Amino acid sequence: MKALAAALLALAAAPIQAATLALIGGTLIDGSLREPIEDSVVLIEGERVIRVGRQGEVTIPADAEIVSTEGMSVLPGLWDMHVHLMINGHADYAHWDKTYIGRLRDTIMPASARQLLHAGVTGARDLGAPLADSIAVRDAIRRGEIEGPTLFVSGPFIQKKPYPGTEAFRWGVASPAEARVQVRRLADAGVDVIKLIDQDQMSEAEVAAVIDEAHKRGKPVVAHAHRPEEIRRALKYGADCLEHTGLAAAPRYPDDVIAALRERTANMAAGPLFWTPTIEGLYNFPYVVKHHEHIDDTRWHEGLPADIVADIRGSLAQPERISYFQQTPQRWPTLRTKFNQLRESGALLLVGTDSGIPMKFHSDSTWHELEVWVNHLNVPAMDAIRAATYWPAVAMKADKNYGTVAEGKYADIIAVRGDVLRHIALLQRVDIVIKHGRRVK
Repeated sequence: MKALAAALLALAAAPIQAATLALIGGTLIDGSLREPIEDSVVLIEGERVIRVGRQGEVTIPADAEIVSTEGMSVLPGLWDMHVHLMINGHADYAHWDKTYIGRLRDTIMPASARQLLHAGVTGARDLGAPLADSIAVRDAIRRGEIEGPTLFVSGPFIQKKPYPGTEAFRWGVASPAEARVQVRRLADAGVDVIKLIDQDQMSEAEVAAVIDEAHKRGKPVVAHAHRPEEIRRALKYGADCLEHTGLAAAPRYPDDVIAALRERTANMAAGPLFWTPTIEGLYNFPYVVKHHEHIDDTRWHEGLPADIVADIRGSLAQPERISYFQQTPQRWPTLRTKFNQLRESGALLLVGTDSGIPMKFHSDSTWHELEVWVNHLNVPAMDAIRAATYWPAVAMKADKNYGTVAEGKYADIIAVRGDVLRHIALLQRVDIVIKHGRRVK
């Protein structure tokens, strides 16, 4: 009886949302190639968008709940295509992995997911965590038990040999046969994507086996691109997406790598080749290491207990000493050239952040990446927004339901006061977040 009474009390306290939700007045940037719609109307019924148009052209039901978006940009919920829910900005990975491996599922990963959602990220690809924890958190979000973006998860990385102390979320392969076994284990557990790293340390037969087995199971393969041979093998054996800008302090990608990229992107029958450069963490490091007020922003504390917050803050007391960024000052001058090489190669770039690495918090990583693309790397704002909305949905073969604000798709929508096409950094303060038709913020 006590449990029933508590449940009834919770239902009574929950806000009641009208059958139809109407977003009225803002400029809609719907994620497609059409021009923004001023004085827009977006009607939502249940989880889905049922009508999109202009004021005066769309009939609004008399019982609809009206949400004014006057003065706002309205756009699809953002996607972040490279996040790590299992880490939260701590500077010492060895300490973090040893100390918190038992608190990932119930505390750390849910906090990361909630922070992403409240920042306007309604879809994300989580690339690396223990298998059972990844599946559990993804499914708990889908069931509505915890807040977070719609997740696509890889579970553990596949590599030649796990780094010491990381065996819970890095799986090694010793032969092509074992490579296939590891992929089958992941696919049978229900992962959405296979993550392959350090493939230049594998035999070519092992790399081929990972990618072939993944594709047989209908799973795309995401591969690291830190070194030239990693890229060559990923392209040779058909990886679907490459991650990071890579190549340390080398001034540019080698000519043969760019030639291979161009050959692959010219093959229209193979579909787009996706690449997630995760460039902002490196690009902004020379500034944030000297100006680190963002560490004092309490938004990244959300969902984390005081002891974990204190541990993270303590690890960041001297940002200039973080070993993760040791070579970044030498890498920084090369980043613009490499980014432009990727754009010119025909690779389809996706917004992803490596969120969770030292000093990169889930509460603000995604807008930082967009800001660097637009204001420093000269990507048109509309192209950057589509790289964080439409194209990620295409990459995950989920564009039937996600990626644009369109009739029949899930109502994953954000709104921000002002014109994001002119001032992309406005995304640091998202005013409205709607996921699957439910107002989160």
